[in-house]
Amino acid sequence: MAQMIGITGTHSTGKSTFFEKVRQQAERRGLRVARVGDVATRCQAAGFPILSEHTFESTLWIIASVISSELEHALKCDLVLVDRPVSDAIGYLEAALALTHRTITEAERNYLYTLVKMHSSSYAMLFKTELDKTIPLGDDRDPDLDFRAAADEHITRSLKELRIPTLNPEAPESQCLVEDFLDKILVSR
Repeated sequence: MAQMIGITGTHSTGKSTFFEKVRQQAERRGLRVARVGDVATRCQAAGFPILSEHTFESTLWIIASVISSELEHALKCDLVLVDRPVSDAIGYLEAALALTHRTITEAERNYLYTLVKMHSSSYAMLFKTELDKTIPLGDDRDPDLDFRAAADEHITRSLKELRIPTLNPEAPESQCLVEDFLDKILVSR
């Protein structure tokens, strides 16, 4: 079974850039790598609301889709890079609820949090980017800067509430941890 590394954080915080470096390092070692990307576009195409309009149902759809994609890629690869792991979905939902003054039931909240907590243990490493408000949004990103900041805040808050440990991809030791981890995957193949 493949190993998984996740990277969480709001949009335009360097997740894709970090994963591109990891992918290159892994492929130089001869590892087979796949990437699970943001599934929100598919969620919206299926008819669910996203971003500031997220609902319990759209969040559950995203979580289930991410898990499904991870499992499918794990069948063929040594390493699955998960850009927007399941914890992101909760952060985005909580931000949407806060900004639009909506709620979900306690049962729905417990369901989502339990699912994310249980699944997050499958990530061998989980990185969390930090929002730098001076970095502009990409042209293809949602332009709502308040929602971007709220998503970052709520991702951080939900990770803390769930006691899911994360690493900073910008920390000097992160590069060494990733390289050591890739070498361990190579040896265990």
